[in-house]
Amino acid sequence: MTAVTITGMGLLTPVGRGVPEVFDALLRGRSGISRPPADHPVANSVELAGFLPPFDAGKIAGGPDGKVMDRTVVLAQLAAEDALADAGLVVGENVDPERIGIIVGGVGGMATLEQQVVTRVERGRASVSPYLLTGILPNMPAARVAIRFGLRGYTSSVGTACASGAQAIADAVRLIRCGEADVVICGASEAPLFPTFAETFGNARALARGWDDPTEASRPFDLRRNGFVLSEGAGLLVLESAEHAIARGAPGYADVAGYGVNADAHHPTAPRPDGTGAAACMRRAFASGGVVPEQVGYVNAHGTSTKLGDVAETVAIGLAFNGAVPAVSSTKALTGHMLGSSGVVEAAASALAVNTGLLPPTYNLDDPDPACGLDHVRKEPREVRLEYALSNSFGFGGQNVSLLFGPASTPVRRESMEGKTVRSQ
Repeated sequence: MTAVTITGMGLLTPVGRGVPEVFDALLRGRSGISRPPADHPVANSVELAGFLPPFDAGKIAGGPDGKVMDRTVVLAQLAAEDALADAGLVVGENVDPERIGIIVGGVGGMATLEQQVVTRVERGRASVSPYLLTGILPNMPAARVAIRFGLRGYTSSVGTACASGAQAIADAVRLIRCGEADVVICGASEAPLFPTFAETFGNARALARGWDDPTEASRPFDLRRNGFVLSEGAGLLVLESAEHAIARGAPGYADVAGYGVNADAHHPTAPRPDGTGAAACMRRAFASGGVVPEQVGYVNAHGTSTKLGDVAETVAIGLAFNGAVPAVSSTKALTGHMLGSSGVVEAAASALAVNTGLLPPTYNLDDPDPACGLDHVRKEPREVRLEYALSNSFGFGGQNVSLLFGPASTPVRRESMEGKTVRSQ
């Protein structure tokens, strides 16, 4: 079976940009959650959120081609630029443009749609932009990346809610394993911080609320958790057949050793309380990678900080691992929930855990919920000898994705954090 290796990462998150900054933040506990600025569109819609640090998008969104370019597209292009540079790939030089694919998940340009609807109501039909469709179509992040970098291989978008980014990675593995591509850029881009989208979660009482310190609001598996924190972000990984990476002398972070994808077939928003769907998904990932549960030493949980979700995932992990639960943590305590992009950033964290032997903890887990009885990594990173790690992503509609990571198949391993233990601050 073809080995699939991660050779590049492009991460735009509330805790920073790029591998060193993001992984260091996850280990040290630097939160990206804050009150919205007074002039932000969601200032009156949410109490707190995960905002990206400032960046210059002028070279992407400027000029006539950037008219009505949704933020999701801008973020995807920045993440793709970072991922390709991190992998040392130049399309047409060390990768055939016909053999490199792009798969980007996410909900699409809904902020642009909201803006245009408001404009039409206020100013009439003549005010609707002729560029609207290219601003809102969910395939535009992938299409725009393909156009910008000249990617002429398999191109697609994924819309499986909060599992989108993780499923894009699973689809990319399958694409490479079946020989349709040598390299695939895959992940998700999400820009949900606009009023209507934020307010629907708020009105459903799904968002964390009532916290004096915003950095304490996201607290997966903690007894005091009262909702998730909505965040923006993008993550794209470069997946490459180990053969192709070795031929060009590229080091790998880790292999995507296997994956599981399935559906709860239970409810539009609630997970199966008995955990059977998610557990079956994890077992599929084990089978896909040819491993047994005992070989998996770490799970980066979906862990959104919701009452039902965290308990259901706890039950599922217990079932999948036959009660012998490995170390578990959720990095959403620091990043908040970036929807489809969360699964990509958490996949990166899991791959980096395999690479370094450092497990990022769940911060804010001060008083673990007895209903979430797991081997929680908390307070500070844990240093371990790690063979395999698992990353879970679950989405509305009962969408489940589990990704399995193992050591890179390339002779040269990508050094991350220089293998040093990082103590929390």
